[in-house]
Amino acid sequence: MSLYASILQKLKEVVEARALRRWGSLAGNPVLVPRALEIEKGKLCYVIGTVYMDMPLKPNVMIDIARDQSIPPPPLPEKFFSPNDNVMLEDESGRIKLVGDCVKNAMLVTGVIIGALGMETPGGVFEVIDICYAEMAPQTQQDDEETRMDIDDSTDTSLSDEWIGVVSGLEIGSPSPADAQIQMLVEYLTGEGGCLDDQVSASQISRLIIAGDSLQSLGPIPGERETILSAAERKAQRHGYDSASFSPRPIIELSSTLHDLATSIPINILPGESDPSGTLMPQQPFPRALFGDASRYPTMTCETNPTYLTIASCSESGPTNSKSPRPPVKRKVLINSGQPLNDMFKYLSSPPNTRLSVLASTLRWRHMAPTAPDTLWCHPYFNEDPFLITETPDIYIVGGQKRFGTKLVTDQQTGSKGKSPARCRVILIPSFAQTGILVLVNLRTLAVKCVNFSMYGMSAGGKPEIKEEPSDAPSPITAEPQPSAPTSSMDYEFD
Repeated sequence: MSLYASILQKLKEVVEARALRRWGSLAGNPVLVPRALEIEKGKLCYVIGTVYMDMPLKPNVMIDIARDQSIPPPPLPEKFFSPNDNVMLEDESGRIKLVGDCVKNAMLVTGVIIGALGMETPGGVFEVIDICYAEMAPQTQQDDEETRMDIDDSTDTSLSDEWIGVVSGLEIGSPSPADAQIQMLVEYLTGEGGCLDDQVSASQISRLIIAGDSLQSLGPIPGERETILSAAERKAQRHGYDSASFSPRPIIELSSTLHDLATSIPINILPGESDPSGTLMPQQPFPRALFGDASRYPTMTCETNPTYLTIASCSESGPTNSKSPRPPVKRKVLINSGQPLNDMFKYLSSPPNTRLSVLASTLRWRHMAPTAPDTLWCHPYFNEDPFLITETPDIYIVGGQKRFGTKLVTDQQTGSKGKSPARCRVILIPSFAQTGILVLVNLRTLAVKCVNFSMYGMSAGGKPEIKEEPSDAPSPITAEPQPSAPTSSMDYEFD
């Protein structure tokens, strides 16, 4: 059984139930057609299947095999999207082409399970008038209802609340390293830098998550001339490495940084696209021995990419003068280093689509990487899929992005009787080497604030804003950073 067939099998009943609730009472009495190739022309109906985007610009392995190997392949386009794209719906019986304004305006990528309402035209295509998704998965309810209500009041951020810090893209070893910003980050998190207010704020950070791209991509050392080695020279280097083409210094510097942090704060580190880890998703954890002395601390944990974490506050939260402090909270956090989102974004035009809207849509699709294995390399799973979102997390973090963004996503469907609708805080983490931004998330209220360590005139960070697509939200950092201390900005909600 293929991976996409397995996904369809797991989500078909959920989408079918949503579709019946959505279209069951419509005029015309649309019926469910169990197989795509059994649709009758001119009859209103709906069908459940997997989206396949037929895109001329998308990489094709058969074309790559047939290409003349003596001619270098053309560079991959930044976007697969083009006006000549076709949207197909497939199941175990076959494929049918989807057309209509509803399809053109929908946010669809390969691998999404949908229900399509419409009818087949005389031309043999299915004209769609409405689309249904699986919507957000069930969510574990907090025992304390007051804790869930606090999410709506994100401005209430008591000094006794715990925060988690998230960074991505340290890019240690790059030609323009952010060494100064990383050192400022370490001093801030360990309480050794900044003013008294900064130290009090840093004391509330209970954990640091490093969401990928900690090291720059491996390659020749800048400034060194590449040499062609003879067979004898390559044989002599079989059990070592060539110092002219590889330097262990980035690993040593990252290990030193993790050692300084692990002495005072728990760390969860994920591999990313540029890190020395497998390219297939999900990526396996870093070997602990890679980080030397830092690996001896139990506070440092190497995670897979993606990974789920259950983070509980260490103490009761609430104002210090309160007679009834709030009980500790427990949050489920889903994290990946950005490869699934970066790949999905190639399928869509921008504007009107943004990375934040695509990330929010993955919750409605109940799948964080639907384009795997079509264009995103992944391990050959058959009867299971590690990217399915079977339970809506409280916090959904994606690293490896160019800009910061956040949004509180709520299930569009009303919650079941006696339960609140599922809700999730989605966060885009920008490259620290480019922006100098540390993102902080309040465990109780899910409020978000940023601390900016970049300053103009330094080798990294503080650069002009990277504008990837005009419809993205503006930069969250508006204040000019001061040399004496990092700057922060509270709770930005971006669409």
